[in-house]
Amino acid sequence: MDFVISLIGGLGLFLFGMNYMNEGLQKAAGKKMKDILAALTKNKFMGVIVGTVVTGIIQSSSATTVMVVSFVNAGLMNLNQAVGIIMGANIGTTVTAILVSLNITKAATLLGGIGVFLFMASKNKKVKYISQVIIGFGILFIGMDIMENAMVPLKSNPQFTALMTRFENPYLGVLYGFVMTAVLQSSSATTGLLIAVSATGAISLNNAYPIVFGQNIGTCVTAMLASIGTNITARRAAVIHLLFNIAGAILFMMFIRIPVEIFILKMIPSDVPRQIALGHILFNVISVIIIFPFSDWLVKSSEIIVKSRGRKKRKYV
Repeated sequence: MDFVISLIGGLGLFLFGMNYMNEGLQKAAGKKMKDILAALTKNKFMGVIVGTVVTGIIQSSSATTVMVVSFVNAGLMNLNQAVGIIMGANIGTTVTAILVSLNITKAATLLGGIGVFLFMASKNKKVKYISQVIIGFGILFIGMDIMENAMVPLKSNPQFTALMTRFENPYLGVLYGFVMTAVLQSSSATTGLLIAVSATGAISLNNAYPIVFGQNIGTCVTAMLASIGTNITARRAAVIHLLFNIAGAILFMMFIRIPVEIFILKMIPSDVPRQIALGHILFNVISVIIIFPFSDWLVKSSEIIVKSRGRKKRKYV
């Protein structure tokens, strides 16, 4: 029971730190973030770059995608612009996996303390926003450390070990990643949990990798919920996000997963948390490279799935 309390507490701190840091970054950037998204997406390739950079900064692909849905709903961008940002958002979110896979808890905790002193001592709004980012960063890693410590006793627990070995069926792993991310509404949180488990040695890359695919599908739930009550184009943007992540998961499950795993094990032979972080990067980057040339098909598919009401269909440039 103690490990459950620690796990929930650690996860809560992790999510709070992530959201607090995200909030500080958005306040520090002001309206610039929205202006960048709206102005620099004249072509799909530029959209991928912008989506990657923005999501790398705010560390939330869900936040970027929800922003895109709201822009499309407001008529500030069309589906062809949106599809590039959505793809880039998947690459940008890998920054979180990289950070949580690194053992920098002590440094992050020190930074969090410094951030608190800066926040209390300064009256300047910009300094306070930056301090908020630093505090959130520190809390995120404190939560991560609590989760890791909570997982350590489970390594010798036969029931927990039996649960982890069930993921030898990769499709169960995909389902688990999807459900957990859909419930928590954050792929960053489930990635943090997965890395915490892997740090105990209870799960291998082979078992963990399909969970990453499921996480990417599960994170689409946030954008789907955000599209409720919006116009037809915004709903299509949310569907594009879902189709892209499903297509990436299918590609990896059927053709690419094993070669990529072999490559990861050659690059990083023993450190499973870093293997997962690298796997997360490769999954998103390779998916974008392969699917990007077929982005028009994603747009057309979304138009078929979310049909216009009435006889006339609106055309999007």
